[in-house]
Amino acid sequence: MDLTEALDKAVATLKAPLERTDRAQGWTDDLRREIQEEISINRSTLRRHGHWMVTYLRPRLDEWMAHEGVQPGRLRDVVMNVQVLITEPHDAADLR
Repeated sequence: MDLTEALDKAVATLKAPLERTDRAQGWTDDLRREIQEEISINRSTLRRHGHWMVTYLRPRLDEWMAHEGVQPGRLRDVVMNVQVLITEPHDAADLR
């Protein structure tokens, strides 16, 4: 999955209502919306200015979720996939 697909998947996943298991893992509606908004902003930045902007994005979603007490689970996995794809070094071909 490339960066654009991962961002799209994360935004779509985080727009959906929380499931019981999500709430049990520490997610709240406010946290879900805030992280979804942060990912949406990153996605818009990359679409508007190009994937070269990835070098300027430094999301710390892992720290945010840890501070909020979020436990491992499906939503955390989706969010962490986005963070890894944004923060790891990439070739230009990987970002398309």
